[in-house]
Amino acid sequence: MNWLAEYESKRTTAEIAVRAIRSGDSVYIHPGCANPETLVRAMLARAPELSNVEVLHLLTFGCTDFVNPEYEGSFRGNAFFTGGNVRRAINEGRADYVPIFLHEIENLFSSGEHRIDVVLCQVSPPDKYGCMSLGVGVDCTLTAARHAKHVIAEVNPRMPRTFGDSFLHIEDIDAIVEVDHALPELNPEPADEVQKQIAEHVSGLIPDGATLQMGIGAIPDAVLAGLVSHRNLGIHTEMFSDGVIPLIESGVLNGAHKTLKPGKLVAGFVLGTRRLFDFINDNPIFEFHPIRYVNDPFVIAQNDKMIAINSAIEVTLTGQVSSDSIGTRVYSGFGGQVDFIRGAARSRGGKPIIALPSTAKNDTVSRISTLLTPGAGVVTSRADVHYVVTEYGVAYLHGKNLRQRAEAMIQIAHPKFRDELYEFACREHHLESRHVLV
Repeated sequence: MNWLAEYESKRTTAEIAVRAIRSGDSVYIHPGCANPETLVRAMLARAPELSNVEVLHLLTFGCTDFVNPEYEGSFRGNAFFTGGNVRRAINEGRADYVPIFLHEIENLFSSGEHRIDVVLCQVSPPDKYGCMSLGVGVDCTLTAARHAKHVIAEVNPRMPRTFGDSFLHIEDIDAIVEVDHALPELNPEPADEVQKQIAEHVSGLIPDGATLQMGIGAIPDAVLAGLVSHRNLGIHTEMFSDGVIPLIESGVLNGAHKTLKPGKLVAGFVLGTRRLFDFINDNPIFEFHPIRYVNDPFVIAQNDKMIAINSAIEVTLTGQVSSDSIGTRVYSGFGGQVDFIRGAARSRGGKPIIALPSTAKNDTVSRISTLLTPGAGVVTSRADVHYVVTEYGVAYLHGKNLRQRAEAMIQIAHPKFRDELYEFACREHHLESRHVLV
């Protein structure tokens, strides 16, 4: 129990703890539902005495005021993934965005290519060995903490204790701030009819015994809701949300047929509600690991029947996928899409799937496009794409030539845009004008 004295010696207030931050420092913030808001707000209070502090983060809920105009000059956000709370600042030039595969972020820290001076994180209370869990988000935070000069942790009794490679010992932390506040939550979105139709098509591609990766939003949750008749499914995913709970309770999600870590549901973080946080607390079926492991395509591929389900903003007739930007405007990030698309492609019996509604803006814009919107970035290349799913069906593109791709993509486009897409394909000599689509 020697750690108790060390714990007590490191216990302090948020205001004192953040004095470790200096002008010009690079500060990493625990992302997602683990945002250490007490520490972030204490850091913001020091704005008048700080300048040029870089704030590194991924998708982060709760307080992100460091990107607000009043903090220009004191703080500048640098996002590895963009959420709605920082999107405007990035597109107005007050903050930055790094396009990068999610599994490669931690290599920036461990190699020293990107210096981290201070980590602000949130952890569970210590166990009898002095170990504190990163709870809802191991993500990139464990690696960041191991390579930072100074680690400040909020210790919160509401942070769940999760298993896996998810612990920091009291020796790894330089300052402790005890808090008791609710974690930020992500409430599930109800699926509309289009999303339910997409989910039905995706569910039809998933065999019993598959291992799943799913992203954020109504489509992944609708897919999960449609799997109640499946058997022996597993999870190996960067994140999951509340939608997994009914399938675990019914025995559908049990990991029994997984070829990597059978019986364990593997993830890097969760985004959900208090119900999910309570469900993962001290639950040995879950293993949380750093993203550099979870999202490594060669690790992912060790799961047979790996099914990767990801979304997109638009997909061209030849299969180019844009997921992080709308034209030149940054919208989200690379995340783990390419990590899992490539991992699933290498998996025995695996299926990489891109799922999206066929239109946007009340059916006025086709998301199956002739060309990407000018300035849009390609996240997943057309050589990586296998399955594309809309509410109108499934297009299989892998190994197909440009003519076959155009045919398949037009078939899953919204009917009101099919003639326009067909005419473009003819002009570009992907299709012949006399060709009749079946």
